[in-house]
Amino acid sequence: MSNLFLRMLEEKAFLLADGATGTNLFGMGLQTGDAPELWNEEYPERIAAHYRSFVEAGSDIILTNTFGGNSRRLVLHQAENRVRELNTAAVELLKQEIAKADRDIVIAGSMGPTGDILEPNGPLSKADAADIFEEQARA
Repeated sequence: MSNLFLRMLEEKAFLLADGATGTNLFGMGLQTGDAPELWNEEYPERIAAHYRSFVEAGSDIILTNTFGGNSRRLVLHQAENRVRELNTAAVELLKQEIAKADRDIVIAGSMGPTGDILEPNGPLSKADAADIFEEQARA
């Protein structure tokens, strides 16, 4: 089976995932209102250390630091045109930490909400929301 996640599900009784990314990053100096995704380039050593802590703890699945990595969230930090760049940086940092491990680890892309309310109660159409999430997923 070529899908690592499915193979691990078949082979292991349970899978251990990481957790509390935001809480951990606040402990590393992230301030309220900051975009954690910007840290993928501004403080890559901190993001790498965050990932490393989960590799060392034995996590089988580690989420990327990309929860708010869509254009609608990044616009709050004038970074809406950096979706690909910031998401790719997060994945590359995680790949580097996993490469140092002596075991397989699943990379899980973290995708959070846009922060906008969908029509008819809000300004965001379903089509636009789909485009926003597709852009991030393809990054």
